[in-house]
Amino acid sequence: MNLTDLCIRRPVFATMLTMLPIVLGIASYTRLGVDLYPNLELPYVTVSTTLAGASPEEVETQITRPLEEVLNTCSSVDELRSTTSEGMSRIFVRFRLEKNPDAAAAEVRDKVGQVLRQLPPGTDPPIIDKFDSDSVPILTLAIGGKRDFRELTEIVRRRIKEVIETLPGVGAVSLNGGRRRAIQITIDTDKLQAYELSVEDVRRSLAAQNLEMPGGRVDAGARELVLRTMGRIEDPSRFSELIVATRNGYPVRLGDIGRAADMIEEPRGLVRLDGTFAVSLVIQKQSGVNTVAVAETVKTRLADLARGLPEDIEIQVVRDQARFIRRSINEVEGHLLLAALLVSGTILLFIHDWRTTLIASVAIPASVVTTFLFMNMLGFTLNNITMLALVLSIGIVIDDAVVVHENIFRHMEESGLDAVEASRRGTREIALAVLATSLSLVVIFLPVAFMEGRIGRLFHSFGLTIAFAILVSLFVSFTLTPMLCSRFLKLHRGAGGALAASSKSHLFYRVADRVYAALLGWSLRHRGVVLLLAAAVTASTVPLYRRTSLDYMPRDDQSEFDVLVITPPGATLARADELFREIEARLRTLPEVVHLLTTIGDTTGRSGRGQGDVTRGSIYVRLSDLEQRATTQFDVMRRARLILDDYPDLRSSVSDVNPASSGNSGGSTLDFHLLGPDLARLHEYSDKLLLRLRAVPGLVDVDTTLVMRKPELRVLVNRARAADLNIPVRTVASALQLLVGGAPISTYKEEDEQYDVWLRAEAANRGSE
Repeated sequence: MNLTDLCIRRPVFATMLTMLPIVLGIASYTRLGVDLYPNLELPYVTVSTTLAGASPEEVETQITRPLEEVLNTCSSVDELRSTTSEGMSRIFVRFRLEKNPDAAAAEVRDKVGQVLRQLPPGTDPPIIDKFDSDSVPILTLAIGGKRDFRELTEIVRRRIKEVIETLPGVGAVSLNGGRRRAIQITIDTDKLQAYELSVEDVRRSLAAQNLEMPGGRVDAGARELVLRTMGRIEDPSRFSELIVATRNGYPVRLGDIGRAADMIEEPRGLVRLDGTFAVSLVIQKQSGVNTVAVAETVKTRLADLARGLPEDIEIQVVRDQARFIRRSINEVEGHLLLAALLVSGTILLFIHDWRTTLIASVAIPASVVTTFLFMNMLGFTLNNITMLALVLSIGIVIDDAVVVHENIFRHMEESGLDAVEASRRGTREIALAVLATSLSLVVIFLPVAFMEGRIGRLFHSFGLTIAFAILVSLFVSFTLTPMLCSRFLKLHRGAGGALAASSKSHLFYRVADRVYAALLGWSLRHRGVVLLLAAAVTASTVPLYRRTSLDYMPRDDQSEFDVLVITPPGATLARADELFREIEARLRTLPEVVHLLTTIGDTTGRSGRGQGDVTRGSIYVRLSDLEQRATTQFDVMRRARLILDDYPDLRSSVSDVNPASSGNSGGSTLDFHLLGPDLARLHEYSDKLLLRLRAVPGLVDVDTTLVMRKPELRVLVNRARAADLNIPVRTVASALQLLVGGAPISTYKEEDEQYDVWLRAEAANRGSE
């Protein structure tokens, strides 16, 4: 108790001792990130590999299996699964939770590097992504304008995207639905045959005659010059003049066998906002930064950029994660303030003294504000979990101060001691009990921070935050509270200086005391009944627990949800667009819908050049704010499912927006994994299981991850005739790939930008069978 005595004797020291962590806590509060939930650092790694044009069987045997074999040798692997589709392999590696996420990603990167040379030619380097729930999209912008779509894409990329990427806190900005410029060279196969040329001749000519190469150094007296061969074509129209070969002494130019056009890459996806084509920007934040602050910074910068853009360019903020976070945190902050006021009001109700109430209530801001310092030191953010800990701690942190204060007040009332001596004796007398009570609470909450599993990771910050707040309240009750009592606590005195009635003589206290005494007396006289009641209450927890719904995270009405749709295999982009327009029109009839952002196919180009799957898409549905509608988000989702039931040929689902979901389950609640060597039998069993599961009440959006093959046209090479002509199968396959699928074989440079030069057959030649 030397510290308590020192604080009573030295009030300035006690004040400074308490103010130091409070001031640091205030400074830390301004630096804390704001998010919806804590950042979950889970050791999950995804390896994505692309081989343009390859069949699922080829990708499975040549990419997925070699990668799985080497990744299976990683230490602490808990689960390894893969999804293989046309031209794409995705492998999901889940490590045990004790594995460091950075170490897991580094180990996967090293293992993948061991088999890079074994992957087939043309395979894009594998992309290794580490799961980070904090680096999630926070803003989605839709930009439209009454102008050429290629021009709109360039404006968005140069004047909006590249500016936003430089803002503090912004991690990545993805441009979706744009139309990137490209030089399209199309070949007339009839003319190619007439000149006795092959598409390989055209490819080699383009690659050899459109380049820029260094040639070393040239000494010119006292100067040294760099030699460079300037062979790039500087105007798109000059591609037609490029000489492909010479026949009978005459040059065969590219324009003789085809044409070159300054166009765009073949679209494999689209973005549409409320029925109008648009370009979208998906903005991600950096890990650990303030989501709300970053979103506000971006929107402020957008307002500045909008003034310098053409008048027909419109920017619409479709999705703003900070909006829900801001409202959620503000709601919790309101509950935090309300809890503090209610606790202080309760003390005033019992003790009837404003000085007592003020002295005891000081422990609340002192403990909460100081906890911000601790949260900042450990890298925590202000989120629903840490704010829940602070709200819960309000009624706990004041207990120590109230107990110490009440004991001091009791000594002054019953023994007539002055405030200084009563503070010394009262604190010393109750110190051990206060210490034991506070440490018992710490022992209860601190183990929560060290629970295992994903729940333990989620509530790690909860346990530490509330434990630290309790320890701070213990410190305040032994330092600041006795000092304030010794200086400001006074007894009410009546006329002549006599002590007025004690706090226990008030009517409210007398009524509460009599009721409590009566209940206590009855309980002691009927011990058996009390024990039976206690046993019944304890036993009732079992049926109540079974009737309580269980979930990993609460479902909040965020005024938004996603509609995911997969069209039948083989559908074109135009057909998918037609189906999505029908669904959009019906969803727009729901009165609560504000915006519909439709994304179809590969809108980013990440699935390989010209290889995106156009049968998949989603519709982001933005609802009016909760206070502006009578129905809930979940009712609207149910009505959206009824609309999708009218399209039995489509695979569809309606789900909450969950950008932090991990794995490849798509945020589903329940997963079944069917294993076996025969894919056809697995397909049969999965169809039977789907029929039975869809009949189970309460289950919605039941689907399978099996990707149906697209319809194929297969080319069978006559090896004997090919051998007679000295043409290997590889040459035939390469020619078909160039003529039908097309490929970028060179680049066109304009100022500081480079654009792909595509080579392909004319559309009429590609469409014939």
